[in-house]
Amino acid sequence: MKSSRSAACIVVLVLTVAVSQTLLAQSEPADLVLVGGDVVTLAADPGQAEAVAVRDGRIVAVGEPAEIEALTGPETEVIDLDGRMLLPGFIEGHGHFLGLGEALMTLDLQDTRSFAEVVSRVEQAVADAEPGEWITGRGWHQENWNETGEDVVDGVPTHHELSAVSPDNPVLLTHASGHAALANEMALGLAGIAERTPNPEGGEIVRDGEGQPTGFLRQAAQQPVRERMRIWYQGLGQIARQQRFQRQVDLAAEQALSHGVTSFHDMGQRFDDIDRLLAMDEEGALPLRLYVAVIGETNTDLDRRLPDYLRPPADGRMLAVRSVKRHLDGALGTHGAWLLRPYADRPDHSGLPQMSLADLRETAAIAYQHGFQLNTHAIGDRANREALSVYESIQRLAGDEALRWRIEHAQTLHPDDVPRFAELDVIASMQGIHATSDGPWVPQRLGEERAEREAYVWRSLLDSGATICNGTDVPVEPISPIASLHASITREMANGERFFPEQSMERVEALKSYTIHCAFAAFEEERLGTIEVGKLADLVVLDRNLLEVSEDELAEARVDLTLVGGEVRYRRENSE
Repeated sequence: MKSSRSAACIVVLVLTVAVSQTLLAQSEPADLVLVGGDVVTLAADPGQAEAVAVRDGRIVAVGEPAEIEALTGPETEVIDLDGRMLLPGFIEGHGHFLGLGEALMTLDLQDTRSFAEVVSRVEQAVADAEPGEWITGRGWHQENWNETGEDVVDGVPTHHELSAVSPDNPVLLTHASGHAALANEMALGLAGIAERTPNPEGGEIVRDGEGQPTGFLRQAAQQPVRERMRIWYQGLGQIARQQRFQRQVDLAAEQALSHGVTSFHDMGQRFDDIDRLLAMDEEGALPLRLYVAVIGETNTDLDRRLPDYLRPPADGRMLAVRSVKRHLDGALGTHGAWLLRPYADRPDHSGLPQMSLADLRETAAIAYQHGFQLNTHAIGDRANREALSVYESIQRLAGDEALRWRIEHAQTLHPDDVPRFAELDVIASMQGIHATSDGPWVPQRLGEERAEREAYVWRSLLDSGATICNGTDVPVEPISPIASLHASITREMANGERFFPEQSMERVEALKSYTIHCAFAAFEEERLGTIEVGKLADLVVLDRNLLEVSEDELAEARVDLTLVGGEVRYRRENSE
């Protein structure tokens, strides 16, 4: 009896303390109040309010202006939303953080409309470079060019015009997909790529009619050139390398925040760069949240070193590490995606697998053993099927444990494999902008019937119960959630046509794919992804309500404010 009375007293005491703390929290002034707008919480469907209060980096109240006014003190910062839209901060579900910074430091070739433009930009860069200095660029796509010149193999110009303007500088220009590159004569020579050089496993050295390398390197064939570039980079010295790394981080963060991105799923980094990011996090120098996957390490090194790098999302950290990234195939645009049937425009070719299934199974076992999520790049329908089967074997071992493993891109899915995502609790990490960017040439690669049935089937996945985490794959595409949301909702291509619009998302579905679903994909749904009391105040203010404006106006929406942990990290000029 005495024991029972003691237990009852303890319960009453705990409840009394909890109620007292709640009342205290409600009475203390907030650090920040945002009031007078369309607050779309996404906690419900979609969930509406007009004001939010923030204290110590967390949301402490969501409701009507009169409720929030009680938390406004003399030191409280008040932001008048003036009818604008307030959303949870956008989560970039698949991008390359340092790659974005690097892209901003090299030649941007995304807007080129001819090979002559590419050559001209390289020529200008050579004029400002020292002999021997590497010239790099990214973003070109042969399908976007109106003119390629006369010396063309497999739809891509040979290196000769490029080499003529860069005789003393090695040049490497990465394809928009990231899965191929064009090298000049000097870069090929440094890498030892010549007439008799064999194709590496998982790669192709494209050759002309006489067997000479054209400079176009598919998939793994890029690696010897990139290794020579890495050696040159190492020769710059530790101070120069650290300064370059810091510049990459600063530029990438600035771009991300200006587009309303408060969290970034980075796919991924090697251990040495993760070490640099960890050091920055310890110094409080990361301005947005990073969820980083380990990439490029051998299975042996993963098994040995992963336990030292397990870093789940937690308060006081901006950097989380708890996933491993693997590439099972390449890109559709470069004929690298691994297909069940050959390409429509290359009947003798079904893609370029980038690793053996045995290696992927070993990686999966290592990731599971050490408590890491596995994120597998799979674009072709064959690659997706094989990845799902590997995941299924591990899920059987895990039983009821929710692994939340991911397939990155999932661009081409056989209808039989669509329901497997929901059945296996596999997250489809897809990029809305890819469908409208790739749409004009996808039927050329797959054929009309297969493109309609299998390509970028968001509606089919959602209807089957799967979770989609959206993104841009930056720097493959610009880091614009607005552009990717517009693509997800409309499937409208640059030519005004719509790419199989029956696979579109509804607006709330699209917003959730950029917020709470990506938070779920990173095990952060308790902290991020919706506007609710107790969650981190990662927020974005837009100049219009994406749920109400026309589709054309949606595409023109602008980010006015980006807040991370209740602090304004980006403010658009003349936005208030």
